[in-house]
Amino acid sequence: MANLDTTRNIIGIIGNVISFGLFLSPTSTMYRIIKNKSIEKFKVDPYIATILNCVMWIIYGLPQVNPDHILVVTINGIGLGIEIIYVAIFFFFSVGWCLTKKKIVFGVLFEAIFTLVVAMITFFVFHTTQKRTVFMGALCVAFNIIMYFSPLTVMKQVITTKSVKYMPFWLSLTNFLNGACWTAYACINFDPWMVIPNGLGAISGIIQLILYAIYYKTTKWSDSNENKPEIELKDQPEVTLRVVI
Repeated sequence: MANLDTTRNIIGIIGNVISFGLFLSPTSTMYRIIKNKSIEKFKVDPYIATILNCVMWIIYGLPQVNPDHILVVTINGIGLGIEIIYVAIFFFFSVGWCLTKKKIVFGVLFEAIFTLVVAMITFFVFHTTQKRTVFMGALCVAFNIIMYFSPLTVMKQVITTKSVKYMPFWLSLTNFLNGACWTAYACINFDPWMVIPNGLGAISGIIQLILYAIYYKTTKWSDSNENKPEIELKDQPEVTLRVVI
């Protein structure tokens, strides 16, 4: 049993490292947005979805809800701060009162109200860790699935344009590894609330990798006015999805 706990902790630490790298992967995209002072065709949707996802998993991992998931709290706490910075960058560099700014304002406002309601129900309606775990686990499964599949709009764009310019390879690969790692973590001391969404996350990553393989050769990496491509396989700055549990 001790060996299983040790293995689980090691996998959890690896999962934290992968998740942290995944959270930081959009930094090149943010740099591009700041440099060009434009969000171009990048989507803010996955980042907004990830904020709520992180908050839900933080509540789920609290000792008052689930005493055995402190690693979940630490990585999602870090991720929450990073995602807020990303959304702020999108807001600042969106022109006028555009659709992106409306999504951010109403999305964040909704998430704040929703989080308050969920926290009150969790701690004042349910009085045992078992009931709180089931309640928060069900919510986390729902929102993690939404987060993992929030890039569906980007996948549709890839298929329509036959271009993976806005869906980077390394991010898709890390998405897959992240889902697979946390699935393994949850299977050792079986936690269905973590297995279901992260298993689906691994599947989502595989789908993105397949799309990347199909449409990489048909991708035009530069605009017609540029002399050479800005993006190569080894350096993918375009980011459109976030994941973590």
